[in-house]
Amino acid sequence: MGSMGMPEPKKSAFVAIIGRPSAGKSTLLNHLCGAKVAIVSTVPQTTRNSIRGIVTRPAGQLVFVDTPGMHISGKKLNLRLAETALRVLDEADLVLYVLDANRPPGREEDAVAAALLKRPETVKHRTVAAINKVDAAGTAKAEAFLHAKLPELPPSRIFNISALKNEGLDTMLDCLFGMSPEGSAFYDGDCYTDQEVRFRIAEIIREKAMNKLREELPHSIYVDIADMELRGGAPQAETLWVRAFIMTERESQKGMVVGKGGAMIRKIRLAALREMKKIFDWNIELDLRVKTAHDWRSNDATLKKLL
Repeated sequence: MGSMGMPEPKKSAFVAIIGRPSAGKSTLLNHLCGAKVAIVSTVPQTTRNSIRGIVTRPAGQLVFVDTPGMHISGKKLNLRLAETALRVLDEADLVLYVLDANRPPGREEDAVAAALLKRPETVKHRTVAAINKVDAAGTAKAEAFLHAKLPELPPSRIFNISALKNEGLDTMLDCLFGMSPEGSAFYDGDCYTDQEVRFRIAEIIREKAMNKLREELPHSIYVDIADMELRGGAPQAETLWVRAFIMTERESQKGMVVGKGGAMIRKIRLAALREMKKIFDWNIELDLRVKTAHDWRSNDATLKKLL
């Protein structure tokens, strides 16, 4: 309590989540928000956009911004993803740096640390580190890496967590709230994301496609929502009709997405429908097809639309 029995002022902040690909950032965001906000896949670099998840507590509100994993590559798509991550890093009030204890620090971890080192005041005053997957043997290596690369980061702001098992998150949240400036909430208390329906549906379809397709194909696809219409009925019986296209980079990839006798596209469609019905109150009708957008990962206009 504050002076004369007055309640403590509320805190609010935007928190950038950064780290290398497959560090568990999206899984962490979903657990913090208590809902499916970011898609999750075993395929590295699943996240392509800045995904916002909102956590409201008695102490205030934190808006977490999940960023694409920092990946070393000269390809145009990967360069755009890195630009997105760095832009969020500079715009946020606080930074949550997520490390994966299952993998020894390598070139990608060095790249994340180097980005932070260019911002020493950020490390000193605005950064919290979360070593993810606490049951992994590599926790000590991750801690040693942080002490060596980011000596300005106080040990009191390094936390061992398990995003998957929901362990250690409350203590980490307490630290982030303590570092946050005073301010009013940005969103209503019952909001857990500000993503538009069209974007969420495209991401759900992409997640299901990535998890069912193999090898390099997941990186060669994106999802285009061609049409979407809310059709009448009682408020509890409205139907959201969606026509979406899984876009491949080459004509030869369409067959892999469709599958023999349409089996693969049917699996993707049904898995996406199951996920959507957990999230949305409407009945969902999904017309899912496949098209080709040749070499879209090198096309500036397509990348501008997607990222």
